[in-house]
Amino acid sequence: TTCGTIDLALDAAAAPRTVNSFAFLAGEGYFDHTRCHRLTTEGIYVLQCGDPTASGRGGPGYRFPDENLAGATYPAGTVAMANAGPGTNGSQFFLVYRDSRLPPNYTPFGRVTAGLDVLTGVAAAGVAGGGGDGTPAADVVLNRVTAAPA
Repeated sequence: TTCGTIDLALDAAAAPRTVNSFAFLAGEGYFDHTRCHRLTTEGIYVLQCGDPTASGRGGPGYRFPDENLAGATYPAGTVAMANAGPGTNGSQFFLVYRDSRLPPNYTPFGRVTAGLDVLTGVAAAGVAGGGGDGTPAADVVLNRVTAAPA
């Protein structure tokens, strides 16, 4: 990212469709040069990315079902799919930078293995214009997203 490197380990055994979609989109350069459009600093603690329009409404033109929801929790370092309701996964995902209480409605599909400090730095800068939910004050652009075989 423009704020530093973040490494993820994806869990294909727990969320095979999600990991396959993410790896496919990364391989196509879909996420490259896109902005992380949403930071939440109250109640839940996430940075949301993966929308090429940076509007919160963009996606790849397809949807796929939820996975890995039974008993899902969202501790710091979780990578999960953002959605607009059941079965509406596309390209938007979020990175949890502090333990968050969310209902088990968002497919967890990986963990941050390096760069959690980058996320907490983005969070420390806050939301543009103040408040607890909105565009990050720090301009976070995904320079390049790659997926390597596990």
